[in-house]
This record gives sequence, structure tokens and C-alpha cells, in this order.
Amino acid sequence: MIEVKVAHLGLDRATNTPVVILQEKEGERVLPIWIGPAEASAIAMELAGVKFARPLTHDLVKQIVIGLGATLSRVFITQVKENTYFAELHLHRDDHVIHIDARPSDSIAVALRLKAPIFTQDGLLELTTIDTVEPMGPESGEVDADSLRSYLENLDPEDFGKFTP
Repeated sequence: MIEVKVAHLGLDRATNTPVVILQEKEGERVLPIWIGPAEASAIAMELAGVKFARPLTHDLVKQIVIGLGATLSRVFITQVKENTYFAELHLHRDDHVIHIDARPSDSIAVALRLKAPIFTQDGLLELTTIDTVEPMGPESGEVDADSLRSYLENLDPEDFGKFTP
């Protein structure tokens, strides 16, 4: 198990899809994960320190964890199957450990809000450069409000997919 950090958030120029780049904390290897625009926005907002008067979904999850008297001890990106990544939230409450299956993008957004570490399998990390990813903002922790606002204003409703009842 290797600890990683959000190195940056970008946009894949080939597919016009947001990508979160995780980098090992003590090295150069990376794990790019293609994510949806809503999750990219949630991650970007937390990195930029943007807060809203009412909680968004990931803020709600944070409040539920805290309200239940639990702590998020870690997020673990466990595997990739057929180009789909899997993750788990590891919650601790009293002497119980609860593993919750979740999408990596949601897990990362919640981990950032709860200041929990993110881990992955050694085999998922790559020593490569991600040259098709265009940064959506400066490095992690330095996303400024203007860059985020510009990104959000340029989102197309089509980016969120079609609603089918």
C-alpha cells in the first residue's frame, strides 16, 4: 500500500474528460484517473478552499461521518477492472472498522474534506509523464478561485450526461 496525494487536476485533451492525477508522496510515480465533471468540480472546490452556504454532496458525507462519531482513516484505491477503478472508504468508529465501496473520485473528494490519507496498490502506479493532460489550474493546493470559476462557467450541461428516468 502506497500513500498518494492529489498532484493536480487536468483535462484530457484527447477526450475532453477531467483527470485527477495522484502521485506517490515519496516518489515520482503517478496514477491518472479519469473522472466526471461534477466530481472534478468537487475536488477543485475543496483544493481551492471554496465553501458554500449549504453543504454539497461530499460535504454532506463529511457531516454524516462526523455525526456518526466515526473517522475516515483512509481512502484506498484498490484495483482497476476493464478501465474502471475501485476504491474503499475505511471508517473507524469505536473498535469497528467499516469498509465502504465507493468511486475513487468521490472517495478523493471526501478524503480531502476530512483530511484523510489516500493510498493505492503499488501495481497501479506508473512512472510516466501525462502529456495529454492539460492542467485545469495550478498545482494541488494552489487552485485559485478565478481558475475554478472559469472552469465551472465553461461546463456544458451535456458534460453531466443524459438523464434517463
